[in-house]
Amino acid sequence: MIRVGIIGGTGYTGGELLRLLCMHPMAEVTVVTSRSQAGKPLEAIHPNLKGLMDLRFEDLDPAAIGDKCDVVFTAVPHGAAMSVVPGLVDAGLRVIDLSADYRLPAEVFERVYKKKHLDPRPNVYGLPELHAEEIKNATVVGNPGCYPTGAILAGAPLVRAGVVERIVFDSKSGISGAGQEPSETTHYPNVAENIRAYNITTHRHKAEIEQELGALSPNARFSFTPHVIPSVRGILTTAHVFVNRPMATEEVQSIYEEFYADKPFVRMNKPSLANVRGSNFCDISFEVDEGTDRIVVVSAIDNMVKGAAGQAIQNMNIMYGLDERTGIWMSGLPP
Repeated sequence: MIRVGIIGGTGYTGGELLRLLCMHPMAEVTVVTSRSQAGKPLEAIHPNLKGLMDLRFEDLDPAAIGDKCDVVFTAVPHGAAMSVVPGLVDAGLRVIDLSADYRLPAEVFERVYKKKHLDPRPNVYGLPELHAEEIKNATVVGNPGCYPTGAILAGAPLVRAGVVERIVFDSKSGISGAGQEPSETTHYPNVAENIRAYNITTHRHKAEIEQELGALSPNARFSFTPHVIPSVRGILTTAHVFVNRPMATEEVQSIYEEFYADKPFVRMNKPSLANVRGSNFCDISFEVDEGTDRIVVVSAIDNMVKGAAGQAIQNMNIMYGLDERTGIWMSGLPP
């Protein structure tokens, strides 16, 4: 049994980790930390867990956690994990970080997030569909961002095939991606019956997209614009892929089927937020825009699962030699 700790268990991501891990047959949550809620039962913050987990929030003590855990998920704000992870590693723990702190090289992180990186160790980018072999032996895994997960999975097969000149990613996300803290952005009257673009050319997740897809084809170019929609969960990404030669539907289909042949959480399936809600699947479809140089690829994920907690558990499964589907092999929740 894998002994699991969660650092920062009060937010949406921490709660989703707990929801999924309580059903995992090979993992046991032994520690959940929160400085502000220490001593309170988990159900005080996550009432959906009542009767499922008999734990209380604890203060963070890396040495004590090292005695109780094998692996720790850090679900803390960007910039906070890098202060915590070194102590966890020194205590003999493996770490899966759900912030941005270990997704990018330190110099790129500092440029994008405008923060000094305090722990510039080599990182493994935790997208299993691209990096399963590196994840197996990693000590610290940087769990990908939600937007990059949907975008990279949509574009990677064609990028690796060497046919892409540029991709324009248009992503639409449910409001849970903004986190638990209330703000003007998440205020109901500003979200309901509304849709808006934000950080139109400057969103920080673009750096992950460029890093991962650029490694597959250094000359390809990528643009990314996110939108917030009046939904709680889910990201629908439309990728306008401009290619360097005419391509038939059958060829594109073959490229995607081959690329994802042994990737159980990617399905060639008509994308719909409802069909992936609550699941770790990424559904993808495409259409060739006949007579042009454009292929339109659409992907759908649940930003809280494949875009965060579910993918983190998928990484844990790989790190401990389990079938990557263990504990997270479940359908979405339509309608």
